[in-house]
Amino acid sequence: MTLADLERLAAERPEALHELSENLVFGEGNPDAQLVLVGEAPGEDEDLSGRPFVGRAGQLLDKVLASVGIDRDEVYITNIVKFRPPDNRNPRPEEVAAGEWVLLEQLKIIKPQIIVPLGNVPTQYFLHTKEGITKTRGKWHEWHDIQVFPLFHPAYLLRNASRERGAPKWITWNDMKELKRALDALPPKDHAFHLDTAEQGALF
Repeated sequence: MTLADLERLAAERPEALHELSENLVFGEGNPDAQLVLVGEAPGEDEDLSGRPFVGRAGQLLDKVLASVGIDRDEVYITNIVKFRPPDNRNPRPEEVAAGEWVLLEQLKIIKPQIIVPLGNVPTQYFLHTKEGITKTRGKWHEWHDIQVFPLFHPAYLLRNASRERGAPKWITWNDMKELKRALDALPPKDHAFHLDTAEQGALF
């Protein structure tokens, strides 16, 4: 299956997502990316455009990536849930469970070496934890033999604009330098990689 094939299947919104927008925001970027960034769900700008992270938070994400020499086109960007929840609320556990199959298939196709969950919802999903992002960010974890490195969501950085030492933006700048170090040290991708997600399920 290709990403294009998967996108066509993903457009069929399951009944469990009936409260969400009808507009699919599938994901975009390098289909052979070493790095995949995962948010929780699209917002209004993403819902209207059909593209992930294109609003103010997305524009800041581009700047965060560029600050350490990572181009948006080099990575793949998506969300756990591919349809916008009403009023930009966080997706519910049953909505994550109904939509996760698309994310898992994306990861099987792309075969990333690093996953960066942005914010609480995707971090808790990948780490099987209820701990908040302030405790999990900036540390290396593992999920199905893939390195996982959680970061603050760029929307959180917009709400905390200070660049002073210890502020979220300062913390993220240091986290990004560590991410870039690890990205540059990666060996070539193993295209025989197999992602076993049989027991993933919903974790909430």
